[in-house]
Amino acid sequence: MIQSLQRATMLTALVMLAACGNDGAGTPAAPPPPEVGVLTIEPRELQLNVELPGRTSAYLVAEVRPQVSGIVRERRFTEGAEVVRGAPLYVIDPDTYQAEVATAEAALAKAEAAANTARLRAERFRALVARHAVSQQDADDANAAEQQAVAEVAQQRAQLARARIDLQRTRITAPISGRIGKSDVTPGALVTADQPQALATVQQLDPMYVDITRSSQDLLRLRDDMQAGRLQGAQSDAAVVTLVLEDGSTYPHPGRLAFSDVTIDPTTASVTLRAVFPNPEQRLLPGMYVRAMLAEGVRAEAILLPQQALIRDAQGNASALVLDENATATLRPLQVGRSVDGNWLVESGLRRGEVVVLDGLQKVQPGTRVVPVARTVAPMAVAARTTH
Repeated sequence: MIQSLQRATMLTALVMLAACGNDGAGTPAAPPPPEVGVLTIEPRELQLNVELPGRTSAYLVAEVRPQVSGIVRERRFTEGAEVVRGAPLYVIDPDTYQAEVATAEAALAKAEAAANTARLRAERFRALVARHAVSQQDADDANAAEQQAVAEVAQQRAQLARARIDLQRTRITAPISGRIGKSDVTPGALVTADQPQALATVQQLDPMYVDITRSSQDLLRLRDDMQAGRLQGAQSDAAVVTLVLEDGSTYPHPGRLAFSDVTIDPTTASVTLRAVFPNPEQRLLPGMYVRAMLAEGVRAEAILLPQQALIRDAQGNASALVLDENATATLRPLQVGRSVDGNWLVESGLRRGEVVVLDGLQKVQPGTRVVPVARTVAPMAVAARTTH
């Protein structure tokens, strides 16, 4: 295509030179057509990725709180260390709760003795009522007293179990395995059951969550592209996600997309996507800002136009100079989408095989005949990244 345009331009130039030779010597020669770099449009398959902002968060978070009141006697962990579920963290003074257990044990013994007495009395009255030695009413009263004594024993057993549970709770243990942060209390501090302040916080850091935000507008555009057939292979719940850290390095462990929220945030018009990443070296910490790269899909016939070939008017409308079969430039309106590695993804306005002016735009106006010179553009990678 470009060679035929070059031949047509050279033939036109020779005709103009011959015409100038037949004129008088005083007639100035017409300037030769300008030489411009051009690019032949060749659609290609393109993997589209999107890069989105995100924040890391712990996989599990548990606040350590007291379930009984008392004075903290000991702290049995090192701040910032790894702890396992069930490991002792604090000890609350148990003296009061040991006394309550002893009191409950004594009350249970007393109730059991009373129940034994009531049982024997009821048995005697049942034998006597059979011989009509006592009234039926007396026998019924004895049976009722026995049942009340049995209920009292059950109640005292429950009180003892509760007292033992409270005694166990004076030994505060880790609710989950993970890394424990700083302690907000010291030995000697008074703590109360159900207090709002946590004693410490344990976080499981392997794996880690990354909460990614994406605008609802982008989600609608992605859905439209899929339905129109412009994009194949939509992201699934098991889509692979890669991370770029704050220092620009790539996180070595890929993650997977866990779920997409079903509610749009009304303040930001965005939806939250959650990915799960392994974190064996604990390089990721809660609250870190990261960039997450997700695969959107494959554009089978993607047309990429280098940014220097795009022209925008005062209203921001996009266009490009396209050469016809006579190497004459025509201003063609375009619809462009996202920027992909220094190129614009053309949605409409260009077709396979068309020739676009790539450089030398300042020499050309619509209707100008040019000398096209083919330019080569570095081949695109299979996967193209788009930043949002």
